[in-house]
Amino acid sequence: MSNSESDDESERSFAHYNYSTRPDWSDVVPIEQDDGPNAVVKIAYSDKFRETFNYIRACMQANEMSERALELTKDACLLNPANYTVWCYRRKLLYHLNCDLNEEISFIGSMIRDSPKNYQVWEHRRLIIERLGHTANELSFLADIIQCDSKNYHAWQYRQWLLKTYGLWSDELTYVDRLLQEDIRNNSAWNQRYFVIAHTTGFKDDIIERELDYIEKRIEFNPDNESAWNYLRGIARFRSTNLTDQRLWKFCQNLYENRYQKDDFNSQQWRFLLAYMIELLIDDDRAEKHDENKRTINDLCERLAVTIDPIRKKYWHYIQKQHSTK
Repeated sequence: MSNSESDDESERSFAHYNYSTRPDWSDVVPIEQDDGPNAVVKIAYSDKFRETFNYIRACMQANEMSERALELTKDACLLNPANYTVWCYRRKLLYHLNCDLNEEISFIGSMIRDSPKNYQVWEHRRLIIERLGHTANELSFLADIIQCDSKNYHAWQYRQWLLKTYGLWSDELTYVDRLLQEDIRNNSAWNQRYFVIAHTTGFKDDIIERELDYIEKRIEFNPDNESAWNYLRGIARFRSTNLTDQRLWKFCQNLYENRYQKDDFNSQQWRFLLAYMIELLIDDDRAEKHDENKRTINDLCERLAVTIDPIRKKYWHYIQKQHSTK
């Protein structure tokens, strides 16, 4: 775009926001922002921002319920999507004017795509969906947003609210599994998997064993993945983690003996394995295994401190010291 075209577009844009020259707004007296008599650092608002909000303050003070006020809130939201008060006023107008809320959902969608981590916009969408009473296309919309940023906390929070409120659980584990296939380190997806199970089947014995099968395969594929090990911890706490329950220990021992000890290229990828083995050994309260476990803890801590995880050397020596005297 040439400079002249850019200038023309800017002039047209300002003309739209220049309410003081528009006949349809001639009856409104704008209200200036009051920063007090001794403003220390005044914000350098643009002319169109200042004018838009001067007029919206006047409309809100008069409690105006009109189509022009609704259009004004749209302009204000585009200028500042984080203004919670404007969104509240906009909802009040939408409900009073019996507007098509499906059109509002479309507008909010474009706002979210431009400002995907804006709490106020997500909250507005939630309240509009509650008012509509249906969730058509919401999950697919969220999938698009999450595809752009898999760790968007607002999108995940909204998705969890949607699932819980409207019972849309049926395909969620399949969706989460697809995300983990795309990125095994997606901590948000691991968290979502746990969330879905907790709110549907619960962690019954057969579900626990199924999830252990699932996570063990993913750890074998990529052992240097803290998200997966944390998920294993979360699942394991629903069953005995004591070494009298041999499943978890045998899994770790197999990785240790058949993968870690044969890995001459990248021993650091096994730091989470050795750390979890130490946790299991610390939790083992069998008296006959006390001395053996203490020696193993000492050896694992030394390996972590010296070669595998030296950046946390002091921590591993601390753990080593704590359990060498017990």
